[in-house]
Amino acid sequence: MSVSPRLRVLIAEDGATDRLLLAQIVRRQGHEVITAEHGEQALALFIEQRPDLVLLDALMPVMDGFEAARRIKAQAGEHFVPIIFLTSLNEEQALVRCLQAGGDDFMAKPYSAVILAAKINALDRQRRLQATVLQQRDELARHHHHLLNEQRVAKALFDKVAHAGCLHSDTIRYLQSPYALFNGDLLMAARTPSGDLYVLLGDFTGHGLPAAVGAMPLAEIFHGMTAKGYGLAQMLREMNAKLKRILPVDMFCCALLVGLGLERGTLEVWNGGMPDAYHLTAHGQVLATLPSRHLPLGILAPEQFDDTTVVMPMALGERLLLLSDGVIETGDAQDRLFGVERLSEVLKANREPRHLFDEVMQALARFGGRPRDDISLCDIAMLPRDERLPLEPPTLDNHRSSPLDWSLSLVLHADSLKRFDPLPYLLQLLQEIDGLRASSGVLHSVLGELYTNALEHGVLGLDSRQKTDAQGFAEYYRERDRRLASLREGFVRIELKVEPIADGGRLTLEVSDSGTGFDIDDVLAHSAAHHSLSGRGLHLVRRLGVRAQWLDDGRRARVEFGW
Repeated sequence: MSVSPRLRVLIAEDGATDRLLLAQIVRRQGHEVITAEHGEQALALFIEQRPDLVLLDALMPVMDGFEAARRIKAQAGEHFVPIIFLTSLNEEQALVRCLQAGGDDFMAKPYSAVILAAKINALDRQRRLQATVLQQRDELARHHHHLLNEQRVAKALFDKVAHAGCLHSDTIRYLQSPYALFNGDLLMAARTPSGDLYVLLGDFTGHGLPAAVGAMPLAEIFHGMTAKGYGLAQMLREMNAKLKRILPVDMFCCALLVGLGLERGTLEVWNGGMPDAYHLTAHGQVLATLPSRHLPLGILAPEQFDDTTVVMPMALGERLLLLSDGVIETGDAQDRLFGVERLSEVLKANREPRHLFDEVMQALARFGGRPRDDISLCDIAMLPRDERLPLEPPTLDNHRSSPLDWSLSLVLHADSLKRFDPLPYLLQLLQEIDGLRASSGVLHSVLGELYTNALEHGVLGLDSRQKTDAQGFAEYYRERDRRLASLREGFVRIELKVEPIADGGRLTLEVSDSGTGFDIDDVLAHSAAHHSLSGRGLHLVRRLGVRAQWLDDGRRARVEFGW
């Protein structure tokens, strides 16, 4: 038999004999006793000494037990202080009045020590249970407050990291509606050194904090590799390998990564587990859908990962609509999904691009939808160069210039051409030269075009005249991937020479290949005459380079930069 804990018991009884008898009974049970002669004294003692339980006579002078009980309960607040009424009343209404005044039980005279002990023990168990509930409630409240504070910190960090870059440029409009405390979808945008625009829309499994944790390494890779001029394929491989290494097995990231070649008029897309993206005209008509062709990031091992992208032409004024699955998976009261067909109807009915987001959200509201996930919408327009934010030269941690009199020769053979992109490494080396930092965008554009021409036309033997329309453009890049995968011989040589001249310096850049060469004038003339999608890179090099030459029947290109 368990022993009841020692309690502090207040006994309020106007009869001296009964008061002494009760006090003796309660003390024998091991409890501390406080006595009062009437209700007003009982209330004062309760306020002063805060007893655990009260034995209260119903009929007392000065203040009766009913009024004293009401005031004691008010003083106790949310803490449960049991009150047992002591009464000789046996009328039904009198006993009901005791309970209505705040009593938890009553005991009739003459008093039984056994019954009184049982009642005290029973009410004490209720009192301790109530105290435990209040304690757990307070602990839950503190934990909830702590969790909300952590989520606010995570949201602030997530917004700065995962929604950073050039999202606020004229090129991009976006809308995000969170399912939890904050939207766990990643939306990042950044420009390469040559001015191309990369945008990543990602959706981690789960909401809130798990998405924030996963977003940190993904954002670091996205912004870091974009700033250094890496291509989408290299970035995707790095992202997948990182997430595969650090995420638990039940967590991954659906992702849609796009690259807009603003100078060349190209769109490059990789979709892994995200809903279809939409290639739109300037007025909203759907030109093409861009479905998911890959598994999400973080599932496959690096050697199994497929980084193949889809490349297509994208003209000035055309747009790209990206969305997360929170849109199409919104459900109504009958658990029907909003779906792709209803979204397509909204796209067809849209006449003003700037109202598209509002029309999508209104359609979801009319559908009676209950979001099951975060909702993200992103509209990217292909705008002319002068409507974009100006490019900024990269900030380097090391402000010491490299020597101004050096040369470098790099030769890439077949195996290296398949899996290695030398441009980010060469660009980082050239950015160490003070005089070239402000021209990093031009350097990247020119070096990228010369290397691409040497690889695709020189080594792989592709004919850029195939890119006469969108279908030919797509077939050109499919053939490029096939030939590169089966490449057995050939090379591309890149030579850099930096030398001081007067108060500045000069960079001579040469890119040569093992191909048969081409007639530069013929290619440029064909491009101008037929408004072809081919030849744009050569026009770009001539426009950006200080001096550009094609030698050895087109097999060697030379460009000079001065500062």
